[in-house]
Amino acid sequence: MADYDVFNGDADGLCALVQLRLVEPRAATLVTGIKRDIELLERVDARAGDRVTVLDVSMEKNQAGLRRALDAGASVLYVDHHVAGEIPEHAQLTAIIDESASTCTSLLVDAHLGGAYHLWAITGAFGDNLQSSAHALAERHGVAEPVLRQLDTLGVYLNYNGYGSHLDELHFRPDELFEKLRPYSSPLELIAAEPRVFDKLEQGYREDMALAAALSPARVSESSAAYLLPDAAWCRRCSGVFGNALSNDNPRRAHAVITPRAGGEGGYAVSVRAPKSTPRGAAELCKQFPSGGGRAGAAGINALPEDQLEHFLAAFAAQYS
Repeated sequence: MADYDVFNGDADGLCALVQLRLVEPRAATLVTGIKRDIELLERVDARAGDRVTVLDVSMEKNQAGLRRALDAGASVLYVDHHVAGEIPEHAQLTAIIDESASTCTSLLVDAHLGGAYHLWAITGAFGDNLQSSAHALAERHGVAEPVLRQLDTLGVYLNYNGYGSHLDELHFRPDELFEKLRPYSSPLELIAAEPRVFDKLEQGYREDMALAAALSPARVSESSAAYLLPDAAWCRRCSGVFGNALSNDNPRRAHAVITPRAGGEGGYAVSVRAPKSTPRGAAELCKQFPSGGGRAGAAGINALPEDQLEHFLAAFAAQYS
């Protein structure tokens, strides 16, 4: 029997898996990647009796791999908040899926575990830019404001680390970062025990975001703004958290952050944030384009062809006019 832990390499995926493995430790094969590496079940060759845990990647984008694992006789726990598509009815599948804009995988795992490690869930929610949901869970558990600020900061830094076109653009590989997080029952213990990790992420985040702060939108209106970033590693690293920061600063406006893909791949990676005041339409917009997907409040396109950039900008402006 083999175990596989399949997870998104951002804050939500990391914090969801930390919670699960604190409750039920497993020596599992880790399957993950950059934030936009979604079709992760394609890498899993599961067999009868194997246990597969899938966290924070769209079921819709992993239908073939999921059905292959189930047909082989593996059991699958699938927890996610992105567009799911058809959820198979299968005795070996436990699916915890909630596509509402106010939740994330870390919060779903927290509910599944009865709040056993809620500080990690709050950190994951902050990383996914769900401040209201993070504060609501914190209030339920009486988390003090100074602690909450530390969880918010760590969540943002963990999320920032997941973005890039390739693993070598990240400060830490997501599987390596998970191994650094997993021993600690609390994010506060991690911050105290692993200052090198926290300081490295903080320095990178601050340097990249300082550069991003100097950018101006390529297209802007009262209801939407689109930013076209330069072709540089720092842009790809901060594209997601930059979009979140713009959304937090202008909650009634939709934002798109468009970044050239690295290494001569051509085209663009796109991050879309719906207005925080009305978090909907982002996945609907991005799914109009190849490699697009996500959730109602935040979505993206992994590889927008160059000749479709103007089409995207027009569709984005129309979606949030």
